[in-house]
Amino acid sequence: MQEIVNTLNAIIWSPALVYLCLGAGLFFSVITRFVQIRHFREMWRLLMTGKSSEQGISSFQALAVSLSGRVGTGNIAGVAAAIGFGGPGAVFWMWVVAFFGAATAYIESTNAQIYKEEQEGLYRGGPAYYIEKALGQKWYAWIFAIATIIACGALLPTVQSNSIGVAVTMVFGSGSTLDTALGPIEMTKLYTAVFIVMLLGFIIFGGVKRIANFTQVVVPFMALAYIIIACVMIFLHIDRLFDVFMLIVTDAFSPMAGVGAAIGWGVKRGVYSNEAGQGTGPHAAAAAEVAHPAQQGLVQAFSVYIDTLFVCTATAFMILITQSYNVRLEGETSFIVQNIAGDIAANSPAFTQIAVESMLTGFGKPFIAVALFFFAFTTILAYYFIAENNVSYIKRTFNFPALTFLLKVLIMVATFYGTVKAADIAWGMGDIGVGMMAWLNIIGIIVIFFMAKPAVKALKDYESQKDAGVEHYSFNPKRLAIKNADFWQKRFDQENQK
Repeated sequence: MQEIVNTLNAIIWSPALVYLCLGAGLFFSVITRFVQIRHFREMWRLLMTGKSSEQGISSFQALAVSLSGRVGTGNIAGVAAAIGFGGPGAVFWMWVVAFFGAATAYIESTNAQIYKEEQEGLYRGGPAYYIEKALGQKWYAWIFAIATIIACGALLPTVQSNSIGVAVTMVFGSGSTLDTALGPIEMTKLYTAVFIVMLLGFIIFGGVKRIANFTQVVVPFMALAYIIIACVMIFLHIDRLFDVFMLIVTDAFSPMAGVGAAIGWGVKRGVYSNEAGQGTGPHAAAAAEVAHPAQQGLVQAFSVYIDTLFVCTATAFMILITQSYNVRLEGETSFIVQNIAGDIAANSPAFTQIAVESMLTGFGKPFIAVALFFFAFTTILAYYFIAENNVSYIKRTFNFPALTFLLKVLIMVATFYGTVKAADIAWGMGDIGVGMMAWLNIIGIIVIFFMAKPAVKALKDYESQKDAGVEHYSFNPKRLAIKNADFWQKRFDQENQK
């Protein structure tokens, strides 16, 4: 199984996908005149405004749901893997893909808002919807929907739950071993898996609103607590901060692990973490209740900053300041840099736990385990939300009532499996899921741009209304020559009949 996963990863995550992610971000940054910089203040204002409705969630809730997907184990274990296999310079390339990726996030999230639908009293949308409506290619939309259900329902949850299992084991030990059909399972991981699956079942069987209500409380709290601890550690070693920053920058261009390893791991883990271009964020964006599609695009662009420039950077600084890392090329046995024991896996939260423990003895490992639980668990919830959106898309054509129930069972089984299995196979499966969606979505939004430019038209329309000082924003797709935006056209026509 590991060999199959490695082979698929080598194909999907070829240099072509790495440069497609970077190139798309640069292209959309130029096209939008660097919307991620020009409208930074507006992003913050929008985040604090907006209300939910019977059909949709608020901008803040949508941000929380998408952040629960973006801020996950990739921010703790993913950063460690980027440093462990790509060297400190990989962090720089994570910053680059986040900066340019914010523009990509604006494009895909605004597209999701423009082409969303109301189904069974809830807003639904995402890449499958905008691929069908903007490109008119239903077959391609179905491929994305199926790929996303497989990725978010079966592949990606294994990474999140695996990191929880590893972190808990670091605190309590592995315990005795039980021989099962899945192979030997450590009892600590088994108990952890049962607890996670029970809690997951309680929430996902409660529906989308329960997911939004849970994440809007948990995500800001967990991110803030994590960043505070990171700031304390950085402050206690503030004299090392400049050297660490220079290490990241210099190693980005003269990388100890090689240029390909630094860029490749930086981009791979950057996309895995902030999800810009991956096609997962637009699902939460479509569910938001906003007055204009561009508003949610700007909010989602801001979430990329929170994920990578704040949370991932906090992790990187903690690891590098305390020198709690090793560097070796993937597949090699000899180390380029070795600061800690060689048997500690880079594809795990161990680097981060050791870093915090080295300064906050007795507190570091349990704190990272708790933080990782909230990070990873809310990400699993976000994956269910995304997969359910794509099940709803398929049910528009093939209405099989049991599909949603089967999805819930699938994600619970995947979560259990990931918790008790080895880290390498879990991360490999997750990378396949991310890569599949990224290929399909980025190609889709680029083609949509050249065919219709809906997100760019929406941005110009929003900017013109903002400059005119309107009190109530409106969106008229027909005036902007945007076709098949039925939800917004119906809303505009109703508002103008009053």
